[in-house]
Order: sequence, then structure tokens, then C-alpha cells
Amino acid sequence: MATHLFGDTAVLTGRSLRHITRSPDTIITTALMPIAMMLLFVYVFGGAIDTGSASYVNYLLPGILLITIASGVAYTAFRLFTDLQSGIFERFQSLPIARSGVLWGHVLTSLVANLISLVIVVGVALLMGFRTGAGVAAWLAVAGILVLFTLAVTWLAVVAGLSAKSVDGASAFSYPLIFLPFLSSAFVPTETMPGPVRAFAENQPVTSIVNTIRALFAEQPVGSDIWIALAWCVGLLLAAYAFAVALYRRKIS
Repeated sequence: MATHLFGDTAVLTGRSLRHITRSPDTIITTALMPIAMMLLFVYVFGGAIDTGSASYVNYLLPGILLITIASGVAYTAFRLFTDLQSGIFERFQSLPIARSGVLWGHVLTSLVANLISLVIVVGVALLMGFRTGAGVAAWLAVAGILVLFTLAVTWLAVVAGLSAKSVDGASAFSYPLIFLPFLSSAFVPTETMPGPVRAFAENQPVTSIVNTIRALFAEQPVGSDIWIALAWCVGLLLAAYAFAVALYRRKIS
């Protein structure tokens, strides 16, 4: 049964990836907005923001990486909604394939596409002066956190794609995810924020994830932030996955 699921998921993932290769502007568009934002903040606002001894591009990059992921998962919701409206789900039901493979195909496609976008953004950051002495273990830890965050918000995108009533509704769910880093430590230290805003910023998932990645890049102790970040990512992933699967079963029943 597991082999059957893995094989079907691989085939359906290949199908979704072929759609992306035929429309490479998807990845380009996903990376373009975060890059433009990074250029704006580093070269326009960066000189006015005190981040201590760290260069602003080093300080900013972790938040930009999360915005890149939030931008990318909007396409997952869009592609899933399009498949649902085109009737392809009904065709899949008539075939002897694992039903969950349909969702996992979209999720794994999102993971691959977002990883490519992240590599592009990091490459531009390096050209802008981003530097880190982080070793292989730290880079692997950063990659692991980003993968976990991508899976969590991608399953949220699956929920949006399955429940949306229009194409715009399917894509618009990512707007709060893109906005959330602005109310975190991603762009400025939380100490500079007024009381209520600071309280929210310090107790939402993006801040702990950003602080963890920033510490790993700077070769500093991550403290409790890494456990808080992992708890947020795993909790969101499990909740979104359970909700998405339940919603999918109702859709196809």
C-alpha cells in the first residue's frame, strides 16, 4: 500500500512539476517580489535601522526567505483550485490511484518550487553583501527549518485551494502570511516597537523562526527560539494537514 502511495505521488508530482517547467515565470515571479523588497529595504531604509554590528542584509535575509515561501504557496492554492474546477479530481477518482497522492503531488511540487526560489534569493543576497561563517551543520539546520515551514504553510494553501470560491480567493490567502513578517523581528528589532505591537511580534511564529535562522547564520547560540520555532512549524503542519485531508474527503465523497 505504501509503495502504491509513493509511486502514485511521484507520478502526480511529476505532472505538477511539468506544469511549472512550462511556465517558469511562476518561480521568477515568486522570487522577484522578495528580491525587490530586499533591495528596497537594504539600499533605501537599511541605513536608518540600527541592527548593531550585523550588516542589514544579514539581519534582513531570514525574514525575506519566509516571505519568499509565503509568496510561493499562493500558486499551490491556485493550482489546486484550478484542478478542482476543471474536473480533474473526478477523473483521478475513476483511476486506481491513492487518493492522498493527489494532494501530496501538489505539496511536493510546492516544496521543490520554493526551494528553487529560495536558492535564487540567497544568491542575490550574496551579491548584495550577505556573508556568513555558518558551517554545513548550521546550513542544514536552516534548510530543515525552511522545509518544515514550507510544508506547514503549503498545507494551509491546500486548505485555501479546496475551500475557495474563486481564483482570487484561492490566491489571496497568502497575503496575511506575507504581511506577518512585518509584525515580527524580521525587519527591525522588536525592542523598538510600541508595547502591544511588541507583545504580538515577540509571540508569533515568524519571530522565533527568523531569530533561529539569524542566529544560525551568525554562529550564535539559538537558545529556546529553535524549540519555539519547531513547535510552531510542527503544530501548524499537523493542524493544516488534518484539516486539509478532512476537507478533501468531503469534497470527493
